[in-house]
Amino acid sequence: MRQARDGLVLDLACGMLGEVLLMTRQASLRFYAELRDFLPEDLRSGEVIRSFDVPGSVKDLIEACGVPHTEVDLILANSRSVDFTYLVEDGDRISVYPRFESFDIFPIVQVRPEPLREVRFVTDNHLGRLARFLRLLGVDTRYEPDWSDAELVRISTSERRILLTRDVQLLKIRSLTHGYYVRATDPREQLTEVVRRFHLSAGLTPFSRCMACNGVLAPVAKEDIAHRLPPETRAHVDDFVVCTTCDKVYWEGAHHPELLRIVASGRQADSSGEKHSTVDPS
Repeated sequence: MRQARDGLVLDLACGMLGEVLLMTRQASLRFYAELRDFLPEDLRSGEVIRSFDVPGSVKDLIEACGVPHTEVDLILANSRSVDFTYLVEDGDRISVYPRFESFDIFPIVQVRPEPLREVRFVTDNHLGRLARFLRLLGVDTRYEPDWSDAELVRISTSERRILLTRDVQLLKIRSLTHGYYVRATDPREQLTEVVRRFHLSAGLTPFSRCMACNGVLAPVAKEDIAHRLPPETRAHVDDFVVCTTCDKVYWEGAHHPELLRIVASGRQADSSGEKHSTVDPS
């Protein structure tokens, strides 16, 4: 090293061919609608500035901001639609959108995989009551309280199920293609949220699945299960169904009115809560 007369240190090393200048690159990101839920509160109303030294994928940059890739449907880089593999450059302006029913620009590149032909779910171990409520509505929903994250992702990908979770980090696992972060904390509000988000109202088939194991329910003759019934039930109830998987027997008991209220709330949870959004390419 040598010191110049003005006291500034010249960063010149022996054997170097020249001066190496490291410059930090920056990109600005703007997240729309419910994607802002994942940002720190002080960043939800404006742009997020991210610095980087080496260009990386826009997927990695988005998840570094806290937004899981499974929640993203459209990315615009400098007003041009791109996919998750796009390499972010210095000065890029990135707009990130969730799923909308329609867009005001065309053509676009949607980054989410093709929608599943049949909406089916697997839930993590924090959403057990939600799983039971979805089964009550007839929605195919797998749940076991002791499944690991790896097992949840395996079931989601191999059985083409949407993973419902309140664990943001779980949704960032690269191999996961279909997942949704449940915002609500109350199980009944969670049910309304999921039914509305995936437009399930029209296709609900209440009381067709076992709330305990997710198996399909089928009618059963009273005489075939009479020996399994409490005396009071055997005397006053004639209609029964049985789970074809776990053999659990169901009938209209004292709790049935409450179950009917849950079913009614699910049927009313249509898409009226979702807003049409215009894509702003800025």
